Amino acid sequence: MLALDFKIAVRNIRKNPGFTIINIGGLAIGLASCLILLLYVNYEWSYDKQFKDIDRIYFAKLNLKLGSNTITLEATPNQLAHTAAQEIPGIELATRMSDEENKLFTYQQNKIKLTYSYVDPEFLQVFDYSFLKGDPATALKQPNSVILTASSARKLFGSEEPLGKSLMWDNRKPLTVTAVIADPPKNQSMQFEALQTWAFHDQEYPNEINGGWGSINCSTIFKLKENADFGAADASLRKLIKAHQQDTQMEVFLFPFSKYQLYDEFKNGKLVGGRIDQVRLFFFLAFCVLLIASINYMNLSTARSEKRAREVGVRKVLGSSRKALISQFLMESMLLSFLAMVIAFVLIELTLPYFNHLLEIVLTINYQSPLFWCSIIVLILTTGFLAGCYPAFYLSSFTPIRVLKGFTIAGKGSLSIRRLLVVFQFSLSIVMIVGATIVYSQIQYMKNKPLGFDKNNLVQLNLEGEFANPSKVEVLKAALKKENAIVSASEYAADFTANGGSITGNFSWPGKNKKDDYVINYRTVGYDFVSTIGAKMIEGADFLRLLASDTASGILVNQAAVKMMALQHPVGTPISWGDKKLHIIGVVNDYNNATVRNQAEPTAFYYSPKKSGALLLRLNPSQPLNVAIQTINRISQQLNPAYPSALKYIDEGMEQKIKSEKLLGVLSNIFGSFAIVISCLGLLGLALYMAEQRKREISIRKVLGADLKSILVLLNKDFIKLVLISNLIAIPIAYVLLTKWLQTYDYKVSTGLWPYMLAAGISLTIAILTISMQSFKVAKANPVDALKYE
Repeated sequence: MLALDFKIAVRNIRKNPGFTIINIGGLAIGLASCLILLLYVNYEWSYDKQFKDIDRIYFAKLNLKLGSNTITLEATPNQLAHTAAQEIPGIELATRMSDEENKLFTYQQNKIKLTYSYVDPEFLQVFDYSFLKGDPATALKQPNSVILTASSARKLFGSEEPLGKSLMWDNRKPLTVTAVIADPPKNQSMQFEALQTWAFHDQEYPNEINGGWGSINCSTIFKLKENADFGAADASLRKLIKAHQQDTQMEVFLFPFSKYQLYDEFKNGKLVGGRIDQVRLFFFLAFCVLLIASINYMNLSTARSEKRAREVGVRKVLGSSRKALISQFLMESMLLSFLAMVIAFVLIELTLPYFNHLLEIVLTINYQSPLFWCSIIVLILTTGFLAGCYPAFYLSSFTPIRVLKGFTIAGKGSLSIRRLLVVFQFSLSIVMIVGATIVYSQIQYMKNKPLGFDKNNLVQLNLEGEFANPSKVEVLKAALKKENAIVSASEYAADFTANGGSITGNFSWPGKNKKDDYVINYRTVGYDFVSTIGAKMIEGADFLRLLASDTASGILVNQAAVKMMALQHPVGTPISWGDKKLHIIGVVNDYNNATVRNQAEPTAFYYSPKKSGALLLRLNPSQPLNVAIQTINRISQQLNPAYPSALKYIDEGMEQKIKSEKLLGVLSNIFGSFAIVISCLGLLGLALYMAEQRKREISIRKVLGADLKSILVLLNKDFIKLVLISNLIAIPIAYVLLTKWLQTYDYKVSTGLWPYMLAAGISLTIAILTISMQSFKVAKANPVDALKYE
């Protein structure tokens, strides 16, 4: 029976090549789009899943209560890991991990900057990295040990054996390579090129060893014992700091490491989402595109209902059951689904390199995975059934007498299922058009929104090696100004566009409520900071050489800090920072250098070139950019020969801040366009169906004198109604969804009505063009062809 159904399906597909091409094309585009989106969703979902016992590994998160609000931090107290491992029975292992750092690693003539983190030896017991060389039990035993990834070992040592070799760290201290591990995959949260010991960290930062619970400088990771009670361990950890420091406002809790990448947004101490929202959106988009493609198949199949109706009638007269007919139609849709999947794979292989470049990741299809092939089979069967179920049940329901006497459509007063499907298709497509338009507008708004500083012609140089000496930096500044390469320069705490930074709760000022807790960001800067970054002084003055007396006791604050402190006349206000007595010398405007989506946080700036890690350089606009850059590289190399000059462009750093929004915008544009194309195929299907059903009516009207214009209006008006209904349904839904999305931004575009009017205009235009092609063909047809058998 199945063999017969297969033969009939093949015969019908070959008999109607036009319908077959449109059907398979629509399904292939839908399946290819769906699979690419699902590959990305799976990639994001698989973050950190490669670790063994991932379900027992937890990050410690820190809730810090500030008055009526609570902020959630990844950084935890230095002594949390050791104390928790001793006092909480459910914890098997605890390890610390520092933030990423970037230093120069030197072996003979090879000088390479590597990203690394400091970790405890237990780190290698918590995470089962693949060791290519060395022993994980002893790799971090000695303070000067270093573990390299395979790629970094290759960069430093080439084909030489790296194990046991000595290299120079930061051109100051020797390290011994004790192990080489496989490169961490891209879908792993912790990315590094080297691992160093926490004992070495203590040598570099001795002041943090006995910093108490206020020394918040690391991430803490726990591995619970097998069958340990998570609730009990979490409750004990939440009480831990309070047990050691009664007046603390800190509370630490366990957070599953498997959720670290996707669930990263907290509000008032509670998890509210994160990247998982975007992943869900892409999964929903994949489902919508596939659903639109399946609906398109339904419409195209039922468009041929009159021709297939006689076939059904004859087969029923000859004894076929409805079950057998349903089986035949489903077989046909399954076969089309299979052929569409084959074409979809070709499309995926052709387009995947483009998407990998766009997403800056490596999406691959594992053809050797049994799970993959099982998923593909399920997808083919699901798509085939989803696309073919309605035509199968609809066509098989025809009664022989009715179809053999003459097939007629339902009355005009009833809105057929085919029309409902077209409305549903276009509603989804219009939502996608509105979404793509508003996402694009938001991206452009964030790109062009004034940041409060001038990112153009601003570059950054790391202060390392000889430039760790402030006097050497002054020589560099003077030389660059003499060469007219720069117009100003200033030190800064760290990477200017990096997220995060130092915070303190020890600021006091006149009028501060002692019951309230406030956290203020603080950054070290040098002379001429405000003018170098191109910000604006609201009141007072910048740190200037002419006012060197202000540098020891003066601080700058931004407008957000003034608002938080509720200061009417901030300049001259005395500020206490622990035991230090300071005063405000100036107020700088709120500028956004760490984020473009949220408002600037309260920040204080104090003069301290010695504690700064970066030098900001304002390039001379009268010189060509390449000449200025070459001059900076040449002079910095002369003054600091052991370190390769590596300039960072601030505008490029700011561009990375909207990376996720750009990704969302590009994908919504691409797959939204695919959805429109597929929806138009569905509309074409309905137009073919209506033309088939009304060809006798149109022919009679032409015989009675109807002109081309009136016939086109007659054929098109019903379809225009469907598209208008789709707009009425889609626009409110799009408004609700996108308003909710925009609420996640402090700075958001004001859209007005134009995105919705644009979507309505695009959908109507495309619909009219699509159906007019078929309507014009019917209207121009010779009426004799339709009436000669009457």
